[in-house]
Amino acid sequence: MPSTTPWSIDDLQTLWRLATELHQGQTYGSAKQGQRLAYISHIGSVTFEVIQALQQDPTLEASLCLSCAVLHDVIEDTPCSHATLVEKFGPAVADGVLALSKDPNIGDRSEQMRDSLARIQQQPREIGVVKLADRISNMQIPPHYWTPEKKQFYRAEAQDILDALGSCSPYLAERLATKIARYHEFIEP
Repeated sequence: MPSTTPWSIDDLQTLWRLATELHQGQTYGSAKQGQRLAYISHIGSVTFEVIQALQQDPTLEASLCLSCAVLHDVIEDTPCSHATLVEKFGPAVADGVLALSKDPNIGDRSEQMRDSLARIQQQPREIGVVKLADRISNMQIPPHYWTPEKKQFYRAEAQDILDALGSCSPYLAERLATKIARYHEFIEP
């Protein structure tokens, strides 16, 4: 059964413009020493994964998936608030993005992830799809400065995400499982 909420390229471009403005100047580490990548490239990677997942499963609510994919880090990494997202895009998008955001009031990273996964599981499965796509995107070549311990932790965390959310999208679950299986290439010397 096709998605009951169609998506529009105009809406996607509006979301993209906002995400670009909010993430302006943000970068992340590259596999190459001295190189930083514009953060918006990560947002694009997650969105591309979601677009492919939508092709595999037309029962997903495309508009919710794409909106949350583009905005998934704006509460966590920018001054944008949940209230602003409710006002601009409605409660479903705002609540999805909030669930995808780690709670900074929880000190331990592992506990933050467990909390976020629990909140994602209370949302429509489209939010789990975005989280799977996010981790797939993040399982590319790690930054050159990550230690073997950091890489092992990240791989284990990816398995936790797969275990918790894999049923949201069999297609993305298979992609993430493959990324996890191959990640040892980045850990072992």
